[in-house]
Amino acid sequence: MTLVNLREWETRRPEPDNVLFERSLVANPAGRRLAEELTKTGRMEVLELSRGLELRATSFVGRFVLGELTVTVHPKISDAPLLNLFRYAYGLRDLELYGAADFASSQWTFQDLLVQQLAAEATELLGRGIHREYECSRSKLKSPRGRIDFARYLETIGRTQTTLPCVYHPRSEDTLLNRALLGGLNFAAGLATDGELKAHVRRMGKMLGATVTAQPINRSTLAEALGAIDRRTSAYRPAFTIIELLLGDLGVALGDQGTQVSLRGFLFDMNRFFQALISRFLREHLSDVEVQDEFRLKGMFKYVPGQNPLYRREPILRPDFVIKHRGQMLAVLDAKYRDLWVTSLPRDMLYQLALYALGRVSGERLSAIIYPAVDDTAREQQIAIQEPVYGVPQARIALRPLNLLKLDQLLRGGLASQSQRVTFAKQLAFG
Repeated sequence: MTLVNLREWETRRPEPDNVLFERSLVANPAGRRLAEELTKTGRMEVLELSRGLELRATSFVGRFVLGELTVTVHPKISDAPLLNLFRYAYGLRDLELYGAADFASSQWTFQDLLVQQLAAEATELLGRGIHREYECSRSKLKSPRGRIDFARYLETIGRTQTTLPCVYHPRSEDTLLNRALLGGLNFAAGLATDGELKAHVRRMGKMLGATVTAQPINRSTLAEALGAIDRRTSAYRPAFTIIELLLGDLGVALGDQGTQVSLRGFLFDMNRFFQALISRFLREHLSDVEVQDEFRLKGMFKYVPGQNPLYRREPILRPDFVIKHRGQMLAVLDAKYRDLWVTSLPRDMLYQLALYALGRVSGERLSAIIYPAVDDTAREQQIAIQEPVYGVPQARIALRPLNLLKLDQLLRGGLASQSQRVTFAKQLAFG
């Protein structure tokens, strides 16, 4: 396999000095179908040119196999700040990680960071003792335990026996939660690309498998396990959150039912992480307001009476965040995981935010995009929406950078940085 490394939103062109030059998928129909589906779904744009293959990364990071190429897309920010922000966004614990000396290795992929965190969560659970449940068991015992099953005893009272039928409740580690955890560890070991990390996770799976039945993990099993968590087993939630993330973007079924292709690898949409990060940060640091995720803007689009022959539902806009105070809308925000300080604003984002701004009937007609940045010079930009004939201002769109490295430092500051975090949250929400 030939390795290709690039970062999110980076374009790698076929040049004479790289492995993409004169590379083709003509002799690999499965690889070509995968390339078409990756391009169609926005995971990565793969172009077959006369000079070779061109790869254009998007917001998806991870590693996958494309024909004879192993493509790795790395996040823009370094591993340590990224993992800290990821833990914060999803409520994971700051645990000691396995293989910390190799943490910044360029050979590690994004899924390795997730698998590493899962291994730390599982180690914590095994160290404190995994959850056990009482199970009802009915057996004939020479040394009675529990209570005697008199109904079964009366059926055999005329026979000479050396045992008594008993009903007892031994505590077992072979529970739904532990089976889901074991399935998640086995699944994660298959996704890990670092050999030492893979072996470490497999050893943990063997330890757990000594008393727990192994079974494959899937979304329905995981949902059942998440539903079974209560106050006694809340320590399992972080591990299941990571397993859910690993399962959610595996991409095993790209395309229609008749043309499904398999993705050998893992891709994760950083838009999901970015939205979860902003949601938690705003909720925790904005007071006296309500932050609503994916708020439905009803009534902005409506079919004209008598002009909807197919009886379709009206289109509904869903901005990522709406901030309200006593029912009044204060801000409409959208999270876009694309550095708009170094790249231009795509038209589809412009049109989307223009509709959000024009749809406001109270307060300032303004909407904002929050985007990730690592450049300290990044500042808010604003675009005016004007009436095209006379240039009368109608609304405005703000492009607000969220410096991820600065946010990481503020979160690490603890209580000493609380006031700075509140100010930062207000700037994100209101400019």
